[in-house]
Amino acid sequence: MIRFALYLLSGLLLLSLPAVAGEWPHYGGDAGGTRHSAAAEITPSNVDDLQQAWLYSTGDMTAHADDMKHSAFEGTPVLAAGSLVFCSPFNEVIALDPGTGAQKWRYDPKIATGYRPGNQFVCRGVTPWTDETAASGDLCAMRLFMGTVDSRLIALDAATGQPCLGFGMDGEVKIDPGMGLQWPGEFQITSPPAVANGVVVVGSSISDNRRVDAPKGTVRAFDARTGKPVWEFNPIVRGAADHPESWPRGGIAARTGHANVWAPMAADAARGLFFLPTSSPSPDFFGGERAGDNRYANSVVALDAATGKVRWSFQTVHHDVWDYDVPAQPSLVTVMREGKPVDAVAQVTKTGFVFLLDRDTGEPLFEVEERPVPQGGALGEFLSPTQPVPVAPPPLVPQELKAEDAWGLTPWDRAACREKIAGARSEGLFTPPSEQGTIMYPFTGGGANWGGAAFDPATSTLYINTSRAAHLITLIPSENFEAAKAAEPNEEISPQAPTRWAVKRELVLSPLDLPCNPPPWGMLTAVDLSTGTIKWESVLGTVRDLAPVPVPLKWGTPNFGGPIVTAGGVVFIGAAMDDYLRAFDAASGEELWKGRLPAGGQATPMTYEWEGRQYVVIAAGGHARAGTKLGDFVVAFALPRAE
Repeated sequence: MIRFALYLLSGLLLLSLPAVAGEWPHYGGDAGGTRHSAAAEITPSNVDDLQQAWLYSTGDMTAHADDMKHSAFEGTPVLAAGSLVFCSPFNEVIALDPGTGAQKWRYDPKIATGYRPGNQFVCRGVTPWTDETAASGDLCAMRLFMGTVDSRLIALDAATGQPCLGFGMDGEVKIDPGMGLQWPGEFQITSPPAVANGVVVVGSSISDNRRVDAPKGTVRAFDARTGKPVWEFNPIVRGAADHPESWPRGGIAARTGHANVWAPMAADAARGLFFLPTSSPSPDFFGGERAGDNRYANSVVALDAATGKVRWSFQTVHHDVWDYDVPAQPSLVTVMREGKPVDAVAQVTKTGFVFLLDRDTGEPLFEVEERPVPQGGALGEFLSPTQPVPVAPPPLVPQELKAEDAWGLTPWDRAACREKIAGARSEGLFTPPSEQGTIMYPFTGGGANWGGAAFDPATSTLYINTSRAAHLITLIPSENFEAAKAAEPNEEISPQAPTRWAVKRELVLSPLDLPCNPPPWGMLTAVDLSTGTIKWESVLGTVRDLAPVPVPLKWGTPNFGGPIVTAGGVVFIGAAMDDYLRAFDAASGEELWKGRLPAGGQATPMTYEWEGRQYVVIAAGGHARAGTKLGDFVVAFALPRAE
């Protein structure tokens, strides 16, 4: 089961805080993705009294029984128009009574029967937006935006769930990927749209490593009232025009795909900016067809909300050949510098680095050095000689795996791991893929991933959950691809056509299917963004629900989802693979409480106050590729009522 889990992984004024204490009006808590709540009823001293307040079932286990094995319930609800609203993995939008969990309304976009998305059935959230020009009580005065796995942008009335008929065609806009797809599910939308100043923006999720001329990672903006197109931003085409040194060979950008934004975006309405976390160009593990740094791929890009023009960008990986996408929503935070508050962007990454950037200029607030990295790429490759490395904070995960580091339950197990590592290139972070086989550590699932980070403005602390595992990346001559795939049909072997190299990606596991790198395999870390230092680290998860017998060994697990932090001083997180929602002391990292879930909690929780009571809510539906227990539940916890 661990095998499948790891595959997926592959006191300040904060302008973006929720307008009303105790609310959660956005996927990330606020439009800036801080995942912070002003709710303070639950504290370290009483969190152990939490109990289940209500449980809701979407019915997906019955209605979508055949598709559940291709799904992941990664949604985070929002509190909007007096309802708790979320989307199911199949893009059904459901509104619940916040106090009881009773269903109020439900909208089904009717995803086509037999549809197979390349990256599972996933919907991480919906995005509320209030039309200030509409009269109170008008239909769609507040609306909810959602992207779908079959590439639609839908607008619904937040109070009733009815489509906003004036938006696009009967409440939806069909997104055109701009080229023919190899199959309908190659292109989808999985993360919630971003909205600012009357403009709604969507990215896309695109299947990796099939071809160079893959769908482009165009970010599309629409009028939030009418659905009419406003602008488009293509990281690759614009990069070729603005930075010829980054795409030096004629015509190469025109046929290179991806650099898409599959993770959530952040918005700063006051500045009129969207912040985009972009991914790698296609394909992931060979860049001989895309020489140069490939700007604006693998970058944090700040776009003008009105025009889509680049205000600034910061690249976290040059010429990516490791699938080190920028995987998480940028966190819009405020930190102190020389006694003054500075608005910033904190970006967590798969490599374990945290970049802290000035929100107006993109300049690093902690020094970033260009450091030499391993060379000697495959035939035809164009590697960057250096990569950007922040001096602070320190990396959150180990970045080198040597044979002597091999781990195993038994001497035999460990010897097998030692031999596997010794037989591959393993020269630390950014060792290039090779025909010999290259150890990638951390693996393509992180470090950090789409769960992102939570920020406490009172203490300037960023909370990040990370996974620790390694991949073995082996390049295969393209003429041998078919034979390799036929010989190992159950392994991930991808063509990367029409380059000279196909690729095999596999986890570095022992004969007992345990990671060859030493535990812990999942961690929760607190970083002081004022000083760039680590405050504490805590192991996240046990192997209770992974082992043949339920022994809760505290080795940590790969984790999917993110943390939230409250003014009460508590960090809540599910994510781990042992079916619990956990609470940690925000100051010390001590695990204070865990609540058993009816299925895997591979989602980011949220919290809100309703009728004087604080609730903590998480989707518990599991993750098919991770191998966690599947379900269709939303679970709310609260302190016992006073009476």
